[in-house]
Formats: sequence, structure tokens, C-alpha cells
Amino acid sequence: MSIEAPKFRVLIVDDDPGIIDFLSLGLRYEGYAVDSAVSGGLAFERARVAPPDVVILDWMLPDTSGPEICQRLRTLADPAILMLTAKDEVADRVAGLRSGADDYLVKPFHFEELLARLEALLRRRGQAYNKDVLEFSDVRLWPSRREARRGQLRLALTPTEFALLHLFMQHPHQVLPKETILQNVWGYDFGGDASVVEVYIGYLRRKLGEPQLISTVRGAGYVLEEVKT
Repeated sequence: MSIEAPKFRVLIVDDDPGIIDFLSLGLRYEGYAVDSAVSGGLAFERARVAPPDVVILDWMLPDTSGPEICQRLRTLADPAILMLTAKDEVADRVAGLRSGADDYLVKPFHFEELLARLEALLRRRGQAYNKDVLEFSDVRLWPSRREARRGQLRLALTPTEFALLHLFMQHPHQVLPKETILQNVWGYDFGGDASVVEVYIGYLRRKLGEPQLISTVRGAGYVLEEVKT
């Protein structure tokens, strides 16, 4: 599946292959160039060879702690750093931020929230790209305002329906497999029934109205397209 050229380079540092795979898949769909490392030492080498714009950094690593590698990265370059952790105590958040992290996200998390935090970090560093409004056919979506319209009609979407439409609007004419939708909208740690995707596709189709814009590609997934009648 072809997507637009990479916008920014992201380095994911985590010793959990599941999280690396989940984030890599989602971020590449968003157009980011992605590198990864499973240890602090490897992260430092990767950053030295190909300096990242953003680092997603796990607190607990096999050879060092997130705060320690955060301080080392600051001596090498000046990427935006988003720290991931299962720790939710105030003292831990303060320690992470004081070590040089720009933001802090507690596991488990939804991909949409992580993506919004990355974009906010890039905006604060003057590296924002124009995503104020997404348009397809007569549908417009404003991510920052959490608003979507079809024609002049404002769509009353739940947070999950909005996240689903947002994903489709970012990748028009591209077939999105159910697994990709599940990971990007419900999160890597979702333990429910995968049929939830079909249920919410149905909800979204009804709210979008006619003519239908979301097609089912049997055995492959779903695609946002203008259906010819």
C-alpha cells in the first residue's frame, strides 16, 4: 500500500516487540519514517547515525532507564521526546520531565492520543505540517476541533466513530485491513472481539448517509471511496 512521502523521522525505543510493531505500523500509515531500538545503547547509536525528529521512549529498558537515555540523547541532538511508562505517580512524571522529556504518556494508551501528542510536540517546535482540515468528497473533518461535516450537516459522532472516520480520511482510496483499523482506533492492548470493527463501520455508514463512501473489499478490508452507481 503506497502512502505519501515521510514527514518526520520517529525513533521508537521499547523492549516490547508488540508495542514497536503496533506503533511502527500506525506511524508509517501516518507518513512518518520510523526507526526502532530495543535498548538504550542501540537507541543512542541509531540516533547518532540518523537523528530523529521525535523519540518515543519507554521508561524501563533492559540496559538503562528512560530518563538516563533521555539525558544522553540531549547531548547528541535535540529531538522531541515522548516518554511511555506504566508508572502514573506524580514523582515519576516529574522525574521523566526533569530528565529532558517533553511529554509523558501512561500505558495502556490509544494510538490516536499518542499521535495527537506527537503532533503537538512538533507544533511547539515549529515543525508543524498543515492538517487543519481533511477533505474527501463532500466530507470535511477538523481533527483539532473534533468536528466533522457532510455538506452543511454536522455529524454527531462518538469519539470512536470520529477516530474511525479520521483514519479513513487520512488514507482515502487505500484498503485498510481490519487488523490495521483495530490497532489504530482501539489500541494495541484491545482484548475484545474483532467484530467491533464491522459494527462501527455500520454505525459510521449510517451517520454519513447517502451516497455511501465506505466500501467493503471482501477478504481485504475497507476503503473510503466514491462508489459509482
